[in-house]
Amino acid sequence: MPLPLTAPHLPRHLWALLVVYFVASLAHFAHNAEFIAVYPNMPAWITRDTVYLSWLAVSCLGVAGLVVCRLGLPAQGALLLAAYGAMGLDGLLHYTLALCSEHTLATNLTIWFEVIAGAVLAFAGLHFTFKMASSARKTGAISY
Repeated sequence: MPLPLTAPHLPRHLWALLVVYFVASLAHFAHNAEFIAVYPNMPAWITRDTVYLSWLAVSCLGVAGLVVCRLGLPAQGALLLAAYGAMGLDGLLHYTLALCSEHTLATNLTIWFEVIAGAVLAFAGLHFTFKMASSARKTGAISY
């Protein structure tokens, strides 16, 4: 029997937050890759290619969450999506290399877009996971 094309167990708001974070993450990583020369104090080993490869690796976590949801495990999938969103907080590491004022406006905007979108997705994913776990405990679906 073929799997459905969507994960119907995820609420719409979680899907919307996932899309927003995906766009924010892509925008930040693409800006990082294309303008790597203007990011202050960036280590020399970080190149355009390593930035795109890093984005693909981070995105695999989100894809894994969707696959797990499609397999009928929405709480576990949402937990993976929360971890995917939390990865967006790593954009703040730019500020360990240089002050906010040393970055361009576009750089700061893409960093904060990713950080905020990621944090909201992480919170919503965790909220949904705990809600599902609480509901399962109340109905006796979880045994210890």
